[in-house]
Amino acid sequence: MTKPQLEQGERAPSRRERVREATLAEIKGIARRHLVEQGAAGVSLRAIAREMGMTAPGLYRYVSGIDSLLVLITADMFDELAAAVAAADAGVPARDTDRRIVTSLRAFRRWALEHRAEFAVMFGPRARLEPGVDLTPAVEAGKRFGATFFTLFERLVREKRFELPDGRSITPELERELRSFADLCGFGDSRTPVEAVMVLSSCWVRLYGVVCMEIFQHLDFVMQDMEPLFESELQNILTGLGVQYESPESSNVVTMGKSD
Repeated sequence: MTKPQLEQGERAPSRRERVREATLAEIKGIARRHLVEQGAAGVSLRAIAREMGMTAPGLYRYVSGIDSLLVLITADMFDELAAAVAAADAGVPARDTDRRIVTSLRAFRRWALEHRAEFAVMFGPRARLEPGVDLTPAVEAGKRFGATFFTLFERLVREKRFELPDGRSITPELERELRSFADLCGFGDSRTPVEAVMVLSSCWVRLYGVVCMEIFQHLDFVMQDMEPLFESELQNILTGLGVQYESPESSNVVTMGKSD
């Protein structure tokens, strides 16, 4: 079967709709290429229109402006990253929480290294957008990216793999920010202990920080290879969460053994 079956009662897209979707996909593809080559500041509707043989005003039939277009391609990049993490996660038995976490986090770093320009837009300082621009597509795609990690982390919380910190040390101001972090990322709900959110945010900041320093080359003047530092931080973080760390060499041996 080459095409997914339509749900009962669902209407197949019309030719006009298919053409519109194809045109929008082309617009986003060109915009992403320009972003990779020139950075976000180098993406312009005029340049995209010229390459497509259209007028710049003609693009407004597909996107409301350059900022909305940047939001759409950012959403696409988050979905692509989520797919890469999901593909890595799918190669590990569902019950093997420990190896799934290690594998997924390494997949995140690997994708970032292969898509440095895209990572800078997704996770770097947010570009100034016009007021009123709808960020929902990018935010929802970001939540889909984090879903694998949050699901696995919640499993660790349920299994009481690690001890939660003393909640008395969390000030009302910090709790407000932690809840905002959880809400934006789609982690848990109001019943999730704020102490668990604190642990998650701390782990994410440490590991994300190492990846950021590698992508943005902040330590190039002292380190030629950041992988050992990443693996060291990964081991320290996961050990503190009660997760069994497995070196890249061991993981490769296990994977090769399963494929034989």
